[in-house]
Amino acid sequence: MLTNEKRRELEKLALEIRIATLEAFKARGFGHVGGSLSMADALAVLYGSVMRVDPKNPKKEDRDKLVCSKGHSGPGIYGALAVMGYFPYEELKTLNRPGTHLPSHCDRKLTPGVDMSTGSLGQGTSLAVGMALGDRLKGLDSKTYLIVGDGEADEGQVWEAAMFTAAKGVTNLVWLIDNNHKQLDGPTAQVLETFDLRQKFEAFGFDAVRIDGNDLEQVYDALTRPIGDKPRCIVLDTVKGKGVKEVEEAAGNHSMEKPTEVWERWQQDLKDQLAAMTGKGA
Repeated sequence: MLTNEKRRELEKLALEIRIATLEAFKARGFGHVGGSLSMADALAVLYGSVMRVDPKNPKKEDRDKLVCSKGHSGPGIYGALAVMGYFPYEELKTLNRPGTHLPSHCDRKLTPGVDMSTGSLGQGTSLAVGMALGDRLKGLDSKTYLIVGDGEADEGQVWEAAMFTAAKGVTNLVWLIDNNHKQLDGPTAQVLETFDLRQKFEAFGFDAVRIDGNDLEQVYDALTRPIGDKPRCIVLDTVKGKGVKEVEEAAGNHSMEKPTEVWERWQQDLKDQLAAMTGKGA
């Protein structure tokens, strides 16, 4: 359970991650905003309280690792990494431009703090399993955290990786499913029904729970609660575009193109919330 002080710290961090994510999109004018914002709360808990990482030593061998298999949501990862100090904040403005360290999809060779290159949906799941298993074979006391989209779960490779995770007892791998109920072409219920993801992972041999993925307390409790000898899966029921009302309510919020003044207005709303929380002027 989070203390009141820690909860406020994570609430502040989640706002900062959303502001930073919008900073990247503002510079470009468009991008995969919905799925980047929906996972900001989980990222705040991971980087702010759970993961053992050091921005000053991002390649430390026994660090915890994060794989964002839904790699098109890389800007959300970049927002978190910038806030945590992995690279200068100003670099967010170079998103997906020539010579950038921040390509559209995550690239471990370009971005400090990115542990695995992803983007082709489904492949990040197998890569994360291999990373976690490799660390276990090396005797490292580390965990790998894997973010998967609910639309991405249409891919058969996701379930092959899940089956391997459970069959080989890769318990140092934690799956987080960003269940925001939308994918590129529309609601998941209409494109390809995912059914009950918690039950599916449980059937595959996981200790699986389903929670409000935009509730910091629930995310923290799910990540830290003791479990037995099964791998862990957390199905995060989230709102696509969470934190920016106009994005939340937009039907086509997988990727959006907006003029600079709109991105700035959305940012300012979040900055005002942050100022109210900290008692400082925006």
